[in-house]
This record gives sequence, structure tokens and C-alpha cells, in this order.
Amino acid sequence: MPRLSIEQIRRKELSEAAYEALQVWGLPGTTLVRVAAKAGVSKGIVLHYFRNKDELIEAAMRRSNAALRDEVVRRLAAARSPRERLEAVIEGNFDEHFFVPQITHAWLSFCGAVPRNPQFARLQRAIHARMHSNLMSALKHLLPAPQAQDAAQAISIMIDGLWLRHGLVQGGIDRAGALKRIKALVESLLKSA
Repeated sequence: MPRLSIEQIRRKELSEAAYEALQVWGLPGTTLVRVAAKAGVSKGIVLHYFRNKDELIEAAMRRSNAALRDEVVRRLAAARSPRERLEAVIEGNFDEHFFVPQITHAWLSFCGAVPRNPQFARLQRAIHARMHSNLMSALKHLLPAPQAQDAAQAISIMIDGLWLRHGLVQGGIDRAGALKRIKALVESLLKSA
């Protein structure tokens, strides 16, 4: 395994600190000074490794989404049928380590900036494309092509909506409730074929 450079290590530490800050203060309250304090460094050190706050936030969200992606991939590796693949994608997106208020709050804060930030919009498009691809890898074996495309979009929208509801409503939908609702949608979509 190749050794990480000091720059790679420092960028990783700073992006983790930024992600922690996002969970606490949201995007508007996540300042370079707060990230620096969480990482135990000066603001100047943060700016040495990242040009600006947007670049730092993008790196933090990339790390977070990579962790979620890795969980989905881990579950997909154990799947033995198209139906199990579909369940792996869905359950991976609601993993108990990720579907928690502080992470949904960070995600919502990030998404709120997407319409005005091309860097964030590009990352969000990549996330949605990966979700669509993962869903289609299962659905194309379960539904005719046009219906599979529509089902992938409906499931993806519902996943986003459940994350939104979880992040906005204190004491709202929990993991079990989210999974129950999305699995009901999947059953409905598959029965309609």
C-alpha cells in the first residue's frame, strides 16, 4: 500500500474537520476559523491546503459520499440476485451510520447551496448518476427498460425525500420508517410491471 504524503494526510484531516463542522453549524456557520479550530491548526494552514471554503466543503462532501458509496458497494458484493442488489442499494443509503440527524443536516446544508454553486452542483450530479447506475444494475433485470428507468428515478427521488424529511423534522421519520416506506414503493413499482 502506498504511503500517503503529508499533503494528503493534512487534506484528509481538514476535510474531516470540515465535515464535522458542517454537522454542527451547517454550511453558513462552517467557517475556515471553525474548521481550523476543530483540526487544531490555524486558518492559514487550512488556506495552504484549500484555496477557499467551497473547495474545502466539496472535499468534505466527497469524503462523506465516498464512505456511503463504500457501504453500498460492500452490500452489493454480498448480493446474489437482482432483487438483493436493489435491496443492497436501498439499505446502503439508509445505513445506521449515515442516516442520522447530524449527517442529514450536513447533507441538507450542502444541497441548499447546490443551485448557486457550480462545484457543488457537479458533485451532486455525480452522486445522482451513481445512484441511478446502482439502481439500474438491478432494475434492468426486474422491469422492462422504460419502466426500469422510471422506477430508478422514483426510488432515487424517494431516497432524497426521506433524507430531506429526516433532516428537517426533529423526531420525524426514522431508519425503520424510511425503509418501510421505500420498500412499499419498490413493491408497488415491481407489481405494476
